[in-house]
Amino acid sequence: MGGKKKLSLKQIEKAQARQDSQSKGKTSGAGGSSSRTEKKSPGIVPPNPRDEKVMKELQKMKVLTPYTLASRFDLRLSAAKDFLEELHRRGIVTYVSGGRNIKIYKPLG
Repeated sequence: MGGKKKLSLKQIEKAQARQDSQSKGKTSGAGGSSSRTEKKSPGIVPPNPRDEKVMKELQKMKVLTPYTLASRFDLRLSAAKDFLEELHRRGIVTYVSGGRNIKIYKPLG
């Protein structure tokens, strides 16, 4: 029934800063590269398990979960899950624990 809620000083400052940054982004010239275009989408293709860099990186990690692999190698979760299963089939990692949603592996060595 009442009018619009009055904003606090902090909220006003944040809104003004947001507005200033948007107006600067529009006048920054041709192309207008914003943070959205700079963000790289996660890869679908998992890294090569025979690559020595990948193997050294895996050996450094105490626990291997799909999330840790996805964040470390910039993968999608589904690709990371498939990659872990492939490593398990090849005997590079051992299955430790897990349920229906998450599986936890440990590197051999």
